[in-house]
Amino acid sequence: MPDHPTDPDCIFCKIIAGQIPSFKIYEDEAVFAFLDIGPLTHGHALVIPKAHHATVMTIPPETLAAAAARVPTLAKALLAATGAPACHVLINNGEEALQSVHHLHIHIIPRSSDDGFTIPWKTTPLDKQSAPALVQQIRARL
Repeated sequence: MPDHPTDPDCIFCKIIAGQIPSFKIYEDEAVFAFLDIGPLTHGHALVIPKAHHATVMTIPPETLAAAAARVPTLAKALLAATGAPACHVLINNGEEALQSVHHLHIHIIPRSSDDGFTIPWKTTPLDKQSAPALVQQIRARL
């Protein structure tokens, strides 16, 4: 029996438990990493805590830290194995942020100039008039 919270309906918890096969690249007492079954690029992998928590807003800091601590080594290995010179490291938190599995997972997405992957990222200038009020609102909630 695991000594961390799990969700019997969670696909990632089932992968960790060995109930669903995966292409595991790393495992230790706190973290599990495997290739994404719907990769955005060659070598796209997921790093997940074994403890079931949905987002960075709900995960205990030490559990997130354990998963994040493995990312540099795993990213270096992925880049070396794929030959990619760069990568994205990201976490989607909530459906509106495109999180499809509600078990926190860190994407490592190897990138090269010819991989064909694009992010439709449209930036807008910071509203410098409202920024001070927003900063105060955020700080008041820390």
